[in-house]
Amino acid sequence: MIDIDINKIKFDEKGLVPVITQSYYTGKVLMQAYANKEAIEKTIETGYATYFSRSRNKLWIKGETSGNKQKIVKIKIDCDEDSILYLVKDYGVACHTGEESCFYRDIDFKEDQKPDAYEIFHKLYEKIESRRKEKPENSYVAKMFEKGSDKIIQKVGEEAVETVIALKNKDKDEIVYEASDLLFHLIMALVDAGVSLQDIQEELLRRYK
Repeated sequence: MIDIDINKIKFDEKGLVPVITQSYYTGKVLMQAYANKEAIEKTIETGYATYFSRSRNKLWIKGETSGNKQKIVKIKIDCDEDSILYLVKDYGVACHTGEESCFYRDIDFKEDQKPDAYEIFHKLYEKIESRRKEKPENSYVAKMFEKGSDKIIQKVGEEAVETVIALKNKDKDEIVYEASDLLFHLIMALVDAGVSLQDIQEELLRRYK
């Protein structure tokens, strides 16, 4: 259910308001654009993210030509009521460059190729899936897939037992280490079984009360 009062939005002198678009599953900020009242009404009516193109001076539905549509889950308004957020299930990339997000470049003083903390599980899933397909030499993940499903499942069981022991010992460092091993191998098993993290998220959301 979309709960928003359009009349509360403070549009600028051109009748526009900034729109931040965020992935429902990963939390990643996908893009920033603008919408007028008509675009927001169209978004609510169709259930798909609609914006106002300043360069073309008309409405545009994200993905109308590329197919990379954004299905609306929620629309949120900020505390000052002068910007809104589309929370979406994204089908395909958001950026015209082919990147998943328009915010794919860092302005920083250091090189850090690690993913952001909030997306670690999804990035780990993607990395494991990539290792399975590409089979790089000296890759632990690739070797595990070569050994087959039974070996991967066995490893999940071993790591689960080690995590239980760590929990019993109440040693925080040991718990963090073993739980990380368990999650890593569980994600590997999900990749092997063809189960996505979105499938797990949807099931947990279904159970949430």
